[in-house]
Amino acid sequence: MSDLNATAAALLGLLHDGPKTGGQLVAEAGERFGAFFSVTRSQVYRELPALAEAGLLRLGKQGPRSSQQYVLTAAGKKAFKTWLLSEPGPDHLRSPLILRLVHAGSLTAKQRTGLIDTARGVYGQEQESAKVAAKTAEDPYAKAVAEFGLAHAKAVLKLLDAIPTA
Repeated sequence: MSDLNATAAALLGLLHDGPKTGGQLVAEAGERFGAFFSVTRSQVYRELPALAEAGLLRLGKQGPRSSQQYVLTAAGKKAFKTWLLSEPGPDHLRSPLILRLVHAGSLTAKQRTGLIDTARGVYGQEQESAKVAAKTAEDPYAKAVAEFGLAHAKAVLKLLDAIPTA
């Protein structure tokens, strides 16, 4: 695999901490960077065999309920480092909420209010979680990412506040 996609790189990065099953990778991805980079279960289970076939991962221990651990290989570490050092290209915001807001004119006033109220609750919780993460992060990179998550949550809440309620 000469060019890793971001999802494959995310998985290789998570496996630096040790062997994990696909389910563990999905959960950890959500915890570590779900606020700014989503990784779905189907993406994880599509990438893992391809990464193993490319020699970047090897199969580890068989776990309970036929779960399969994956272990990062030396080639996987090298590919991940190469990806880290490559030009990242432009970021692309992919927000289902903002896409819905763009099309909110197709909803009734009650439906729009429900959409906005639900989003306020979600991003209010994200803001609180990001505050805690920013305060407790010891690593300067983790702290900076947590502060970005906090700023993002605040920006979405500001966007929601700018939308007329009537």
